Amino acid sequence: MLKNLFKKKEANTDLIAPLTGKLLPLEQVPDQVFSQKMMGDGIAIEPTGDQVVSPIDGEVVDVFKTKHAINLKTDGGAEILVHMGLETVELDGKGFDIQVENGQKVRKGDLLATFDIDAVAGEGYKTVTPIILLNGEDFALSNVASEQDVECGKDILFHIEKK
Repeated sequence: MLKNLFKKKEANTDLIAPLTGKLLPLEQVPDQVFSQKMMGDGIAIEPTGDQVVSPIDGEVVDVFKTKHAINLKTDGGAEILVHMGLETVELDGKGFDIQVENGQKVRKGDLLATFDIDAVAGEGYKTVTPIILLNGEDFALSNVASEQDVECGKDILFHIEKK
C-alpha cells in the first residue's frame, strides 16, 4: 500500500485523437497564432464528428468561459489545449456543450464536449481544431502522425516525452 503512495507519475504518454476527422499539420492552420506555433507545438484536426473526448489521462485545468477551448494536464504534468475551431471565442459558447468542469479527473476517451460543427461553420467560423502542447519547454513531441483520417478516442496523434 505504501508503495502506491510514493509511485512516480509517468511523464511520457501517447496523446489520442480528441475528435474524428482529418489531421492537418499546424503549419496549415489558417490562423497565425497556431500555424506559427506561438502557443506551442501540436497538430490540428478538421472535424467530421461532433464528440470531443479527452486525449489524455489527467485533469481538466480550465474550461474557457466561452466554451470553445479546454486546457488539460496529463498525470505527468504536460499541458494540452484543445481549441475547438478558429476565432470561435466570438461565438460566446454557441455551438459548444461542455460535459466537464475545472478540476475534474479524466481518462483517455472520456467525453469532454460536443461541438456542433455545422452550426459553427454556419456562423462563418472555421472548425479546424488545434491540439497544442502548451509547456514545450518541459516536454517534447515525437512520433507525430501525418495527414490522415483519425477516429476520436482511438488513433494516436503524437507521443509526449519529458525533456
